[in-house]
Amino acid sequence: MKPEPLKIAQAIDTVKQQIVHAAHQFSRSPESIQLLAVSKTHPVADIMLAYQSGQRCFGENYLQEAVPKIQALRNYKLEWHFIGQLQSNKTRLVAENFDWVQSLETLNQAQRLNAQRPQQLPPLNVCIQINISQEQQKSGIELDELPTLARLVMKLPRLRLRGLMTLPAPSQDFEQQRIPFRTLCTIYQQLQAELSLELDTLSMGMSHDMVAAIAEGATLVRIGTAIFGERVKSASWQ
Repeated sequence: MKPEPLKIAQAIDTVKQQIVHAAHQFSRSPESIQLLAVSKTHPVADIMLAYQSGQRCFGENYLQEAVPKIQALRNYKLEWHFIGQLQSNKTRLVAENFDWVQSLETLNQAQRLNAQRPQQLPPLNVCIQINISQEQQKSGIELDELPTLARLVMKLPRLRLRGLMTLPAPSQDFEQQRIPFRTLCTIYQQLQAELSLELDTLSMGMSHDMVAAIAEGATLVRIGTAIFGERVKSASWQ
């Protein structure tokens, strides 16, 4: 199925308007909230349509599809975020191709990314993923592990620790959605104070809970379905 240019452009505009509205509703500056378009399972053509609508930052979960997309679009000034589960045996591809990793959860991963980041590229921006709802099936570290890992990541010269990311348990209730985001924001602020860190990224909120995340301090929201539609299940992303 061919992508629909007007549909994607309108979707991006709608999401941006929603970000502005939520920011004003909760006394925040819209400029403090970045939109990350999650393009996993969607084709290069869709990404180009989003690019033509002014979107520059894209998130990918699966290396086997992400790397060909990045290579196909290497002549465009795009910012690529790896947001999927990070496997240690695939860190080289991530270190060589992405600008950000939002799903860091072990020192081993950090050390491998640091060693494998090409010298001609700037340091790799990283966020530590927190399993805020303590779900066994979810990636991310426990809150009590965060200070130690953050201190160690800070010492790696080819990485730049930018902040935290989370994917809480889903809820349809707005006030319930806010609770884990509020917890993470508090931890984020404490980490900055205790370690004297200049963090600037709190990555939380997706299509279904973006407003709750913005209410609790998100600086980056990861939006896929609301922009590109439902995930493509076949290998049509090429």
